Amino acid sequence: MRLLVEGLSARRGEDLIFNDISFSLAAGEALVVTGPNGSGKSTLLRVLAGLLQAETGKISLKDGPPGFEHPHELSHYLGHRNAMKRELTVEENLSFWRRFLGNSPGGSGIDLAAAAEAVGLAGITHLPFGYLSAGQQRRMAMAKLLVAYRPIWILDEPTAALDAGADRLFAGLVTSHLERGGIVIAATHQSLGIGQSKTLQMTGFSH
Repeated sequence: MRLLVEGLSARRGEDLIFNDISFSLAAGEALVVTGPNGSGKSTLLRVLAGLLQAETGKISLKDGPPGFEHPHELSHYLGHRNAMKRELTVEENLSFWRRFLGNSPGGSGIDLAAAAEAVGLAGITHLPFGYLSAGQQRRMAMAKLLVAYRPIWILDEPTAALDAGADRLFAGLVTSHLERGGIVIAATHQSLGIGQSKTLQMTGFSH
């Protein structure tokens, strides 16, 4: 499977945020998107995830599963917000995402207890999500990537609020996903510690 992005541009209101972005990623490859605040990193990821419409350009899959035309149908999106309800338990939150997202062809998610253990937080899935620290909340948001299989991970500042140990843990999760043939696109100001990856430097526009 290959993800193809050709001539992509996007606006925020009347402002052109980025223009003519092109890249391709094969199975097992990662793209790290860098650049200053306001350069369009988050906007690019939201366009790739199908949450915003591109101004121009094309996003497509080559040699993907039959019946899937757009990459967002096979993607996990982890944004700045964790997308978990504070009043629900961790288990209830992860159960919702497991049902809502489902598994893409070619794989299956792991059970909730195993996902919590994978992010270093076994034994606390009975707690309300709002009881967790900011770092624990971010780790549990990562567990969402594991309970439903999606081959493309789109990650916006995924290591925000994490300490050095959690950074290494997350790098291991990403590396394992790539080794299984996954694709990762991550916007970050920090090194993800995942070894070799492609890089896209966003510059934005002056208005």
